Amino acid sequence: MIFQKIVQCLADQASYIDFRGDIKLAYRDTKLDSTNEVLTINCQDIFLREYRFEDLDELCTITQQAEVLKFLLWWNATMEQRIDWMENYEIVDNNRFLKAVTEDRAIGETYLRLGIISKETGKFIGWCSTGIQDKLPPPNREIFYGISEHYANKGYTTQAAQGLIKYLFENTDLEELNAIADIRNIPSNKVIQKSGFEF
Repeated sequence: MIFQKIVQCLADQASYIDFRGDIKLAYRDTKLDSTNEVLTINCQDIFLREYRFEDLDELCTITQQAEVLKFLLWWNATMEQRIDWMENYEIVDNNRFLKAVTEDRAIGETYLRLGIISKETGKFIGWCSTGIQDKLPPPNREIFYGISEHYANKGYTTQAAQGLIKYLFENTDLEELNAIADIRNIPSNKVIQKSGFEF
């Protein structure tokens, strides 16, 4: 499957949002699964877990959906690129992030990429991740996410964002978190607002 490569981005049309303070959430547990050492963040209807290679087909399918391409043009990639990124960057970055958390909670400039998994179906339905946003001045850690059009507007992305935010503030040295959304992306901006970010 070959996809067209797009390099244009809509960052100049984004609103910048900053998160400070404590957030109270109704989500239960965060754990490192001792069986296969996969980080899992349990939420109400979904859970977050580290990317796996078997997620690639769904990830590629979701990133080709019109609503995703409308706001995340730079996520458009070939399957070959996705395989390379997952093998050489995303899984490696997740391991660095989790090692930093277990050693001294100092996550620095590491990245964590998590899949949003439906509890009902067990299916990969999106992503919710954190990393460094070079377009922002320090502290420039951000949270970013996307979801399949088939699971949009059901509260799953908000659950994912809140679950990751809770995990970050409880388990790392993070003191400030940012979120960026295109101002035309109403659902994404609603997730940001419901997650406690301040404009």
